[in-house]
Amino acid sequence: MDLSMFALTGKVAIVTGAGRGIGKAIALGFTQAGADVVVAARTAADIEETAAKIEAEGGKALAIPTDVRNVDQVTDMLNKTLDLFGRVDILVNNAGGYFYANVLDMSPRAWEAVINECLNSVFICSKIIGEQMVKQKAGNIISMSSVAGMGPFPGAAHYGAAKAGIISLTKSLAVEWAQYNIRVNAIAPGWVHTPGAESFYQQNPKLRQEQLEKTPLGRLGKPEDIAGVAIYLASDASAYVTGETIIVNGGLTTTVTG
Repeated sequence: MDLSMFALTGKVAIVTGAGRGIGKAIALGFTQAGADVVVAARTAADIEETAAKIEAEGGKALAIPTDVRNVDQVTDMLNKTLDLFGRVDILVNNAGGYFYANVLDMSPRAWEAVINECLNSVFICSKIIGEQMVKQKAGNIISMSSVAGMGPFPGAAHYGAAKAGIISLTKSLAVEWAQYNIRVNAIAPGWVHTPGAESFYQQNPKLRQEQLEKTPLGRLGKPEDIAGVAIYLASDASAYVTGETIIVNGGLTTTVTG
């Protein structure tokens, strides 16, 4: 087997939500695999730190503060990417977030906020970057779903609905854009230990133990666990994979979802 098929040498990738956690790990992993990386998020300081780390490792990075819910800002991100690199080969839709709330306590505005953050942003980025990939007749889109989108997610139904929507959108885009040599896949992580999660665990110490007990491998995921799968999907090693959602959850969904 030719292991060079896992390399991303010469590729240009955009990673949203790249300032911390999973997005940062993916951006750094892509760099180590040989890609030039555009790192995007709303917080400039975070993505500048990610870009600096990429460059310290000998890679090439461009940090672009971007609100992925905003069409104009996403278009500007694409234009700046093309100005510097001339093309975009890979898009990782990683930006997102949520808060716990039961449906009876959830306002329509709260529902819309999470749908905009997690699902509408994936549509906007995929459409705008996808249009460029159609022109190139080549491209690769990877969107971050969640096990929350694969079953009931009580206490955060808005997040579960958004992540389920990503799985469906992934399949539709994969079929529509296969004719342009564009592959579209998703990743569904389980419980992953990120800085944001650590802050939440400190406020809810029992939750961490409950999650560990539900996970057959007996540990929380690391951002690098997700980055490895993203590298596979972004590379030629997965050249015959499209429209799929790869579950990375330590066996969680073999026992229970939610």
